[in-house]
Amino acid sequence: MTETTTTAETVDTKPRTKSASKTAAPAKKATAKKSAPKARKTAKKQPAKPKTAKAGTARDGSKKATILEMLRRPKGATLKDIMAETDWQAHSVRGFISILGKKGVAIESSKNDAGERVYRAPK
Repeated sequence: MTETTTTAETVDTKPRTKSASKTAAPAKKATAKKSAPKARKTAKKQPAKPKTAKAGTARDGSKKATILEMLRRPKGATLKDIMAETDWQAHSVRGFISILGKKGVAIESSKNDAGERVYRAPK
């Protein structure tokens, strides 16, 4: 590094570094022991509401009612039929039918002569 001199004083152009002679931070004081946490209030349990509808029932005019009606036809319903009636995509129809099966509705699935998936629900 180069030093530059002026008439009155000498200017040092070296980069300055932090001084290592800073004083140490004061020591932390000991804190008092923490007390035990306060007990939490528990929510009061409300009685369970009785289920009024069974898995195979639905409100009139709902998409669930429409699909169940289609599935209970003698020939059942194809995936395309259900998609057209509900304006759902194929994965949504398959997911809904899967949920119906988990809720206790017996669903039969097979392929027809054309190779289309047909779903049926016995009455």
